Amino acid sequence: MIAASPAQTAPVQPGRLGLILEIALVMGVLISTKLIFDQVAWKYAGPISLAFTLATIGVITCLRKESWSSFGLRRLRRWWSFPLILPQGLLATIAIIGIGAGTAYLGDFLGFWSVEGDAEGVEARWGNIQGNLPVYLTWLAIAWTSAAFGEEIFFRGYLIDRVGKLLPDARWASFVSILIPALIFGIAHAYYQGIQGLFTTGMIGLALGALYLLNKRNLWPNILAHGIVDTLAFTAMYLNLDI
Repeated sequence: MIAASPAQTAPVQPGRLGLILEIALVMGVLISTKLIFDQVAWKYAGPISLAFTLATIGVITCLRKESWSSFGLRRLRRWWSFPLILPQGLLATIAIIGIGAGTAYLGDFLGFWSVEGDAEGVEARWGNIQGNLPVYLTWLAIAWTSAAFGEEIFFRGYLIDRVGKLLPDARWASFVSILIPALIFGIAHAYYQGIQGLFTTGMIGLALGALYLLNKRNLWPNILAHGIVDTLAFTAMYLNLDI
């Protein structure tokens, strides 16, 4: 067998224009599929559009001979590697809950919104989860696949990598590379969570982006934390707990 030369296996590095066109394509897929599936399956349009978006990223990654490790999906080489990410995952869990609650109650205190009751879109999307085991289990599956895994790959791993490569080598570049994806993360949740969701989710995205960089671009703690928080939220809905 003839081994591939470094030139054959090295990732293809696109220029700045190539990156801009790539991001535009990926965002176009995300938005267009969301608009399409909004008409036929509104509750699941977000997860479906994200699946199409990740498939697009997968094709681009393959064509450019990149590894998904570029987006934080590091291979856990040993059995004890997973327990080592638990403390980082718990820290991220605390950050999500703390920043989410803090932003929500600060906005309530300032009169921007009320934390009493759920947004209309939240009720429309998850109002039937209480006491409904099949619906609860369905959303748990979506939480760990589309939300925890998919959203972290896209909003943290992919967007932070691509936005960062567009920016100059400056001190402020790292902050901007997490700020822009956090803003997009907030906007992506505003359609059913309203203005409160935009700011709260945006702040959570900013914290998760910062933790992602602090963890040396290891995405697994974020995935773990995202899944835990969504599991707690759906369990509270299922049991009709006021938290």
